[in-house]
Amino acid sequence: MQSSRTSRHLMLASLFAIFLTGCQKEQQTAAGTPPPAAVTVVTLDTTTVNLTTELPGRAIAFRKAEVRPQVGGILQKRLFEEGSTVEAGQQLYQINADRYDATVQTAKANLAKAKANAATAQARERRYKDLLAQKAISQQMYDDALASARQSEAEVAVAEAALVTAQIDLEYTKVLAPISGRIGKSSVTEGALVSAQQAGVLATIHQLDPIYVDLAQPAARVLELRRQIMAGELATREKAIVKLKLEDGTPYEHEGELQFAEMNVNESTGTVVVRALFPNPNHLLLPGMFVRAEIQEGVRKDALLVPQRGITRDREGNATAMVVNAQNVVEVRPLTTSRAIGDSWLVEGGLQKGDRVIVAGLQKVAPGATVNPMEASAAKVSQATNSGE
Repeated sequence: MQSSRTSRHLMLASLFAIFLTGCQKEQQTAAGTPPPAAVTVVTLDTTTVNLTTELPGRAIAFRKAEVRPQVGGILQKRLFEEGSTVEAGQQLYQINADRYDATVQTAKANLAKAKANAATAQARERRYKDLLAQKAISQQMYDDALASARQSEAEVAVAEAALVTAQIDLEYTKVLAPISGRIGKSSVTEGALVSAQQAGVLATIHQLDPIYVDLAQPAARVLELRRQIMAGELATREKAIVKLKLEDGTPYEHEGELQFAEMNVNESTGTVVVRALFPNPNHLLLPGMFVRAEIQEGVRKDALLVPQRGITRDREGNATAMVVNAQNVVEVRPLTTSRAIGDSWLVEGGLQKGDRVIVAGLQKVAPGATVNPMEASAAKVSQATNSGE
């Protein structure tokens, strides 16, 4: 009897030992299989974006006039303040006009003499015409009188033209501003000898309001834009808006409009010159000033933007992204990106609407791994809750 109890106790102990061993194995198995890694994902959706590009440029005066004398002589007066604003037609310099005034007087006297000779010749022609009708003179005498009258009329015309030329030269002794604008420094002073159409300028006038900004855009970018427009991928605006940043990095308060692009490519730089027009009421922009311009090229519909933190580069510089599929398994997708827009990349290929891109926790996963995905917005709420916010 006692032997039977002992055997039963040994059997129960063996069963209990087997049970404990099984539990330990289950615990070891559970401990050896870690839970899926938690990652933050962004579910992609299409949107409409304004495409812009930033280009370097320089300000160019809207108009530029180099003031030169059109007659020669001694400069008597300078009639403007250097750096001031002048109006078109305003007198800038006075050249000694005595010689030109004398030429005008001589031209007037010559004109009066020519008119007197013409009057005598015309009266003679009329008398000879009557005598010819009476056959009192020969035809030759009348022809000579007629030719003399016509020659005197021509001499009057020559004298009148000489008077006009002399008066023009006299007027040119007053050097006038050809355009309105800001005038620079004078290269000559009173007493200087100037000559007609000399190479050296007396002063330069710049019209600064409005003002041009010339931008250099890569020819390859221009070609890409035209292809996108032709394919209907990009909707252009009637007037392309341009914004400026000044040399110190501050934004310029006025917006400009794109005017035109050159029809040829600069062979040395491979760029196309694009010109924009800006209001410049305070003359803040000056010719030659360096600026950076942001051009609104057009509108891209159904664009796919991916946060930059969700895109990595391989050793060859190719863009890739980690995507969580429907089974919550990580996949690697090679991408084609075109440009950065804010904190995102514009993706041209490799992803589509509805894909879940990992943007946080990339260091904890590898392709083929099962993960526990959480949307970026939900992840923020969870972090705020855990932190007691």
